Amino acid sequence: MTSLITPVQPASTGHPAYSQTFPCDPSTAETGRRLVRDALGVWHLDDLADVAALIMSELVANAVRHTSCRSIRLVVGRPSAPRIRVGVVDRAPSRLPVLRPAGEDEESGRGLLLIDGLADRWGYDLHGPPRRPWGKAVWAELSVRGDQ
Repeated sequence: MTSLITPVQPASTGHPAYSQTFPCDPSTAETGRRLVRDALGVWHLDDLADVAALIMSELVANAVRHTSCRSIRLVVGRPSAPRIRVGVVDRAPSRLPVLRPAGEDEESGRGLLLIDGLADRWGYDLHGPPRRPWGKAVWAELSVRGDQ
């Protein structure tokens, strides 16, 4: 049984997706992990839940740390049958993610390195008009294996 607040709905591609807006707050990471686990459970993809939940936590942490947004939208979807995508949408299009090595003495700054190591691919999409985007989505994808 799922505990999603809103049921999973098919996206325009015919594949299911789920998204909801939450406060841009560190506590949203826990909600994001739950959302990922619930959605993947509905899709019988529990074997990907730990990795996808960790990625979602890092995406939320980055949005909280690097933007001044009041809210963020968490997204879990299947852009195609063999892929799942987790992402965070914020209203800070000028704060783009940059993969960079963290110094040995730094206590943070390894989130994108972790995502890069775990995900099959990751990136960002700007939202809105090309010359004046209103926000961005930072996302990561994992491959669905086998007969799921």
